[in-house]
Amino acid sequence: MAEVAPAASPAKVAKKKVSKPKKVGPSVSELIVQTVAASKERSGVSAAALKKALAAGGCDVDKNKARVKTAIKSLVAKGTLVQTKGTGASGSFKMNKKATRRAWPAPRAAAASRRSGSPWK
Repeated sequence: MAEVAPAASPAKVAKKKVSKPKKVGPSVSELIVQTVAASKERSGVSAAALKKALAAGGCDVDKNKARVKTAIKSLVAKGTLVQTKGTGASGSFKMNKKATRRAWPAPRAAAASRRSGSPWK
């Protein structure tokens, strides 16, 4: 008598995960930097004014409260923003002047115009 192999369980079909399409447009931190840079306030922009500007720009602030807070904190930690009042993600913020002036100095013209046929080396 021939032995019958046990019936194989039906192969599990791997389900493909449907990924949500990526959001088109700037990130929350980029929107915050643009808002603060556009401000003409001497003392900076308050966190409440930032949230209003983000809401006007189309960002759902109520849904992304945590994302806005972490973006503000990370921008302050990086040095892009300076916190003028308050602590954490509350208070007023303005652009860091030192961070915006990161242009490399131009190479000196004298170093580029060395004479190659000079007897002194």
